[in-house]
Amino acid sequence: MTYAERKKFFDQLLTVYGRNPVLEALQEVTVPAYRLHLAESNRAGASVDKITRLAQQRSIEIVYHSRDELSRISGNKRQDQGVALDLQCPRYGHYRDFLDSAPFQYQLIALDRVTNPQNLGMVIRSVCASPLQGLLLPTKGCAPLSPLVIKASAGSVFHCPIYRCDDLAQALPEFVARGARVCTLSANQGQSLASFRVEAPLIYVLGNETTGVSQPVTALAHHQLNIPMCNGVESLNVAVTAALLAFRDVIATTG
Repeated sequence: MTYAERKKFFDQLLTVYGRNPVLEALQEVTVPAYRLHLAESNRAGASVDKITRLAQQRSIEIVYHSRDELSRISGNKRQDQGVALDLQCPRYGHYRDFLDSAPFQYQLIALDRVTNPQNLGMVIRSVCASPLQGLLLPTKGCAPLSPLVIKASAGSVFHCPIYRCDDLAQALPEFVARGARVCTLSANQGQSLASFRVEAPLIYVLGNETTGVSQPVTALAHHQLNIPMCNGVESLNVAVTAALLAFRDVIATTG
């Protein structure tokens, strides 16, 4: 395997932790698992024994670590319970991989500081089920792809095209340089989403649940769009907004 192939492979790995999430992932045989990590300090017990047995039945490599080493792998010593599992997500990768082979027309949803795992999971589920080309997800400021996100996504995180970047404000200019238009959503300003039509690659940015889109990202936007509200409602939940965007063209075509 070449360096580029190895890098791409490891970029597709998603590590889950905690005994119940790992057990559930191992029981889902359609999800490819790469390596099981166990703390040497784990005591024998029903859950650890079952996890080990399932990994052996699926011929998954098992590696034992010190408690500190295991916490560095999981990134969450308080909640990993001495267990972590590397899952291979073939549609999870770096945003430049998408740019290198992007179609002439595409639509992505990008998230800016969305911190609620439940919201992130539901956004992933909507994107996965829709005709959109994927989700642009920064590692800086957004909720990580944790067991809570996996549960909220109903497992769709393993099938959704998710493109990782470090910082959204730094990644978006690369898309713009290749012809993409950046759109932000507002509750009461800008053009109505229903009437918006542009023949160009589009990136819809959804912001933080409380403060919205950050100023550095707002400064990069070409279009500000809104979904008109009725009856005094100020805004929609970010996951609901993502669902509307994800199926906007489908509804317009079939409606």
